[in-house]
Amino acid sequence: MGVAVTLRIANCSGFYGDRLSAAREMVEGGPIDVLTGDWLAELTMLILAGNRLKGRPGYATTFLRQLEDVLGACLDRGIKIVSNAGGLDPAGCAEAVRELAARLGLSPKIAYVTGDDLTGRPLDLVNADTGERLDATPLTANAYLGGRPIAAALAAGADVVVTGRVTDAALVTGPGMWRYGWGPSDLDALAGSVVAGHVIECGCQATGGNYAFFQDVPDLARCGFPIAELRADGSAVITKHPGTGGLVSIGTVTAQLVYEIGGPRYPGPDVVARFDTITLSEDGPDRVLVSGVRGEPPPDTLKVAVNYLAGYRNTMTLVLTGLDVEAKARVAEEAIWARIPRESFDHVDVTLAGGGLLRITVMDADRHKVGRAFSSAVVETGLASYPGFYGLTPPGDASPYGVYWPVLVPAAEVRPRVFMNGDELPLPDDVPRAATVPNPAPARREVTPPAGGPVARVPLGRIAGARSGDKGGNANLGVWADTPDRYGWLASHLTIAKLKDLLPALAPYRIERFELPAIKALNFVVHGLLGRGVAASPRMDPQAKALGEELRAQLTDIPTKLLPDV
Repeated sequence: MGVAVTLRIANCSGFYGDRLSAAREMVEGGPIDVLTGDWLAELTMLILAGNRLKGRPGYATTFLRQLEDVLGACLDRGIKIVSNAGGLDPAGCAEAVRELAARLGLSPKIAYVTGDDLTGRPLDLVNADTGERLDATPLTANAYLGGRPIAAALAAGADVVVTGRVTDAALVTGPGMWRYGWGPSDLDALAGSVVAGHVIECGCQATGGNYAFFQDVPDLARCGFPIAELRADGSAVITKHPGTGGLVSIGTVTAQLVYEIGGPRYPGPDVVARFDTITLSEDGPDRVLVSGVRGEPPPDTLKVAVNYLAGYRNTMTLVLTGLDVEAKARVAEEAIWARIPRESFDHVDVTLAGGGLLRITVMDADRHKVGRAFSSAVVETGLASYPGFYGLTPPGDASPYGVYWPVLVPAAEVRPRVFMNGDELPLPDDVPRAATVPNPAPARREVTPPAGGPVARVPLGRIAGARSGDKGGNANLGVWADTPDRYGWLASHLTIAKLKDLLPALAPYRIERFELPAIKALNFVVHGLLGRGVAASPRMDPQAKALGEELRAQLTDIPTKLLPDV
């Protein structure tokens, strides 16, 4: 059997601020067909809005710095560049690319995608997660577009495609549509490309970065970025360039698959990908084949990321050492609130973290109230507080904070537009949307817990990996095992009640649990843990990145026959 023809899509950015040298590494490290990356986390749109208010560009400027290193080589080798770095101003970003190219003596065909920006349009501002209605004016409102406009730009001959808000996976799905001619009815192929896009969208998180079993990852300091070798049927091999650090294994791919997801149905503007149909298999060293993904028609709505300015905040952190830490925390609070009443603020969060860190965050619509008036009041208690008083934060002014607010809009009301060389390109007809009940779930795989026997009280992480993250105000916590027996025990043991028992701080929150037996994983969604989202969360870990590792450190009774040999 011959080797399947593939479209090699390389990632060079997992967030705005990722490794600048990655673009050059991916272009010079081996053959690729498409260079892409993700610059637009939910928080980034708010950051770009703040930049724009200050007269700065509304796009990710680091993209241009990376492009300067590789644009000439990409044109010489026929490598297409697809980027969502356009942020709030894809046209401005495309013009900046044009100016960069001219300075380099190059003449690429540059296209940009618009239509995602719904700011100023009347929207139903009901929160898609909580059902609350927003009583504020949006600062930004951007719909998540799919891959079809990207495919249209590439089909017209674009060398560089710049978009605004598209789904992260669209950066892989769009090139797949272009290369293989997928139409709206090619649901399984589209779904496979969405899963491949989800795996590589966060850069090195698919190649050993932030991996629970990091001791197994060689040369993590020089971790290579991921490549998806996408095939015509939507299956893909996840790999990396030879000679780079890191690891591509079923474990590292699973870790990324369970990152920032909800239930088994993963909705998007092009297709609903069924994460409960994924099959992972080894395809050689640092090569994992992702196959078998089933797709369903996309919903008739699109998600819209709304951001609004909610007020001002300030945080002071005090260190408590020695004996009687909790009593010292009470004394510190009493001293502070005696100078500036707690009830005078719209919101107050006080957290005594492990290691004796007392974080006090105040939020209010009045900038003056939470500014120096607050931070100076904390410092003024320094000689009339607990013994050993010292802080980690000097007195500072308040800073504005925003809130991410997801809403839904009818897909028919959003019209993507593609421009190249000043002309608007035609787009195919709208994608058919789901109007009926989705396909039934695949037959449930019966999971048999291992038979009884002796147990040992050890950390859960001795046999389970985990990765956690944020989706608006919710946190997701994915947990997986590497063998059927370990997964059988995990699925029977780690119930919602047990999770709350192991992590008591989660007890007040509504939690959903989803089983993904095809990849031997569970996913928990903790509703409301992050409050109003990353930018507004007073948590020390506002994106819940450490939640998975906190769980893995908890002691529980595990059958000894499941434990690794020491």
